[in-house]
Amino acid sequence: MSTEKELHARSGSRCELCGATEQLGVYEVPPDAGDSPDRCVLVCETCRVQIENPEQVDVNHWRCLNDSMWSQVPAVQVMAWRMLARLSHEGWPQGLLDMLYLDEETLAWARAGADESDDNDVVRHLDSNGAVLAAGDTVTLVKDLTVKGAGFTAKRGTAVRGISLVADNPAHIEGRVNGQQIVILTKFVRKVS
Repeated sequence: MSTEKELHARSGSRCELCGATEQLGVYEVPPDAGDSPDRCVLVCETCRVQIENPEQVDVNHWRCLNDSMWSQVPAVQVMAWRMLARLSHEGWPQGLLDMLYLDEETLAWARAGADESDDNDVVRHLDSNGAVLAAGDTVTLVKDLTVKGAGFTAKRGTAVRGISLVADNPAHIEGRVNGQQIVILTKFVRKVS
């Protein structure tokens, strides 16, 4: 039986990461994947593109890992761990990563093929006290800010709930103040515990 047929049988002809049923193909889990079904996963085109092109990742697509990370298949566990690690700066993936248990051999495999650049290239958003900010956090303003173009001043102590992170700039976050979506410098906010 071919690797692809074995993977279709193992997965019920569904993407082993997100559950999609169309455009499925074999993804060899590096390093040293080989053509063994034990070292491969069946993935849809959406998952494959995002795995291979980190700049095209749609964070919300990977909420599917909440289910697939519990797979009994080591190759699926490895891919779930790697994607959660890649996205851990978003907040919610870190919570899932903390719950995911891998035996020593599987964890070594996951780490061996993880993006080497992950730790160095992660954009970290830090508040005025150096605390790491995550998407969805609540922050308070530490000084009065004149909001250009909106005609108001955001007062010190104002709570900004459900912030979003500006992906390519660690000095900027976005949040809603007085009904307006604004960009805020991270040095002017403090994370609410």
